[in-house]
Amino acid sequence: MGRKITIFLLDGTATGPKSVEIGNWSGRAFYSPRGSLKNLLGRPEFANPGVYFLSVESPSKDYSDAVYIGEAEELGARLKQHIASRDFESVTCFLSKDEMFTKAHIKYLESRLISIARAAGTSKIENTNNPKPSRLSEADISDMEYFIEQIQLVLPTVGLYTLVPTIQPAHSGDVIAGGPLSGHEYRLQSSSIDARMIEAEDRFIVLKGSEANTTLSKSIAQGWIKLRNKLMDAGILIEKGSKLQFADDAIFNSPSAAASVILGRQAAGPIEWVDENGRTYKEIQETSQQVSVGEVA
Repeated sequence: MGRKITIFLLDGTATGPKSVEIGNWSGRAFYSPRGSLKNLLGRPEFANPGVYFLSVESPSKDYSDAVYIGEAEELGARLKQHIASRDFESVTCFLSKDEMFTKAHIKYLESRLISIARAAGTSKIENTNNPKPSRLSEADISDMEYFIEQIQLVLPTVGLYTLVPTIQPAHSGDVIAGGPLSGHEYRLQSSSIDARMIEAEDRFIVLKGSEANTTLSKSIAQGWIKLRNKLMDAGILIEKGSKLQFADDAIFNSPSAAASVILGRQAAGPIEWVDENGRTYKEIQETSQQVSVGEVA
């Protein structure tokens, strides 16, 4: 059964600051563009300890964004320092609603999140060191690992895929719970390539047997070339006659990543992928509700 994620629009606009909650979770997340952050920091929650992600467009073609991961015993004070000293476009922070966090808890979270983000290889991680996790009891470690699982659920809802691996087989057991892959199916609008993709649980899964071009355009970003090479090195994308073919289902973190790797050129995934009725992914998203959205009381 899926978890209910509720997003509260803190200023009533879709592009402004938000808070995010998951049913029966003791944590709470806040997202804010840089321009709205000063007003948000006046909330009492920001006097508490927590961890945060500062995001900015990456200067490297290998990544779509650059992220700094940090912790603070008083989130508001630390973020005010970053406003004055660090370049970032948005911040997403996490704290405990029941004020359970100690310095040891947030240091543990920071260390684990940096390690997970580096292993994922999706964002350029701007932290210069990799701090060791603080020592906690087994019970506390279990609590913090569960908290990290919720962070991994929340981040994609605000457009941050830092903890989602760039590629992974779709049969790892933690992707689609409860059996065979299912979800809304799309095909690429291409006369030369036959490729199918399913969106399921906020993942984009290119199905086994899908084809890809062998050639690359000169304009394709280095990040997509790097991702394509990873798929080939992993044996997920193999040569099949005059084309490449997916030897297994593979997860991508966006429809554009999937389309660009398959077509071998820069591709706007939301308009390249269409369903059986000819509707683009973008059209379907514009007319469907992804998560329940509430209003601030």
